Amino acid sequence: MAKTALHRPSGQGPAPLLTSLAGLLREWLPRQRWFAGKGRPVTDLTLVSSTELYPGCLHLLVRTEFLDSRSPGGAGTPPADDCYQLLLGIRKVVPPRLAHAVIGRASAGPLSGLMVYDALHDTRAAGLLLERLRRPGTAGPLRFERDIRVTLPTGLAPRLLDAEQSNSSVVYGDSFILKVFRRIQPGINPDLEVPRALARQGCTRVPAPAAWFRTSQPQEATLGVLQPFLPGATDGWSLALESLAADREFTDEAYELGRATAEVHLALASALPVDAPSPPRNRRLAEAMRGRLDAAVHSVPELRPYAPGLRSAFDALASLDSGVRPAQRIHGDLHLGQVLLAGQRWSVIDFEGEPARPLAERRRLQSPVRDVAGMLRSFDYAARSRQPWRPEWAERCREAFCAGYAAEAEWDPREEPELLRAYETDRAVYEVLYEARHRPDWLPVPMAAVGRLASAEVR
Repeated sequence: MAKTALHRPSGQGPAPLLTSLAGLLREWLPRQRWFAGKGRPVTDLTLVSSTELYPGCLHLLVRTEFLDSRSPGGAGTPPADDCYQLLLGIRKVVPPRLAHAVIGRASAGPLSGLMVYDALHDTRAAGLLLERLRRPGTAGPLRFERDIRVTLPTGLAPRLLDAEQSNSSVVYGDSFILKVFRRIQPGINPDLEVPRALARQGCTRVPAPAAWFRTSQPQEATLGVLQPFLPGATDGWSLALESLAADREFTDEAYELGRATAEVHLALASALPVDAPSPPRNRRLAEAMRGRLDAAVHSVPELRPYAPGLRSAFDALASLDSGVRPAQRIHGDLHLGQVLLAGQRWSVIDFEGEPARPLAERRRLQSPVRDVAGMLRSFDYAARSRQPWRPEWAERCREAFCAGYAAEAEWDPREEPELLRAYETDRAVYEVLYEARHRPDWLPVPMAAVGRLASAEVR
């Protein structure tokens, strides 16, 4: 039953449903790891859409507004309002197995006296969601679609993963994984668009979407993507830390990872549009990087002494009149946590990009060197996550990764040092801002890179 009168917003004032939920959600949302407005009190909620997926489970899109909606913000700062996807279970009594998922008991409105909980923790709800994906169709503004060439079995046991930060993922058996996007922006999500394009191109480094769902209200937006699950695979970050703990080299893995990254980039350049390099584009890119640096310096005073040296990296990029790679679609947030090793083969996952950035920016054509720089920074993070720091381990991994990339792509990122340094610098500045806001104990990690990059000479 889609969008019943009970759940439809009224013409004036809050929707009746929000009479039951607003107070509960104002308290619950800021505590969720995927909530982007940390530290900013939710002042208002607007019901964008509500759909009864089945009795006892509501699908909601809720817009939040914040107290400091006029603050200037900066890189990684959410806008004054956000739209979130919620799947809420409604019961008179919540069983003990779901006690950890409880949001609260509604004290007013149409749900008065009923318990509300996060339905993705409910195996029944998660199983019924997979059934929706198995049988394409609509439910109110929601549209469920699938690749009919892929078999989706029934009876796969669901389990909600607890490791993600910006979304929620449910694994079904050992066969499929459903990523449910929490913060919703209008348009097609790159995590659906890019893997579908790569699948059409025949690239097998990225799991191809098997099913997905989206909304048409108030605008088209991607809500979730179901892809094959890779049982037995280990993420690159865990593997790198294991190598460090065992005092073992990681260069063979880094070399093969470079080859895999290049393979994905080559497939993307064939599957989706590219844009020829030009001096004006270099200057625009450098100017955007300077703007992010200025905003970061304003927020993190520790950056100020290094700012002139960091700007020199962007100045060198702006002065280039040739030799920069064509812009194309890329991963956008590539690091060791976004790659999986199963056997001897690397796969690349999570093409959503940096979730804090606008969707249009994440879908923009960019140099593949940005992905290379992201992975080089990730090797440095791994080496510096343990004591004593191992910068020489990171440097060997960086060189091996670039060598593997060059072997597959037939061009070497190290041959464009101005561009590589600029992207590494931009990434390090982003990391400083992120760590200062969320993990102050980690701030020395990107600050060490800032010191290196600020004094670096282009090689």
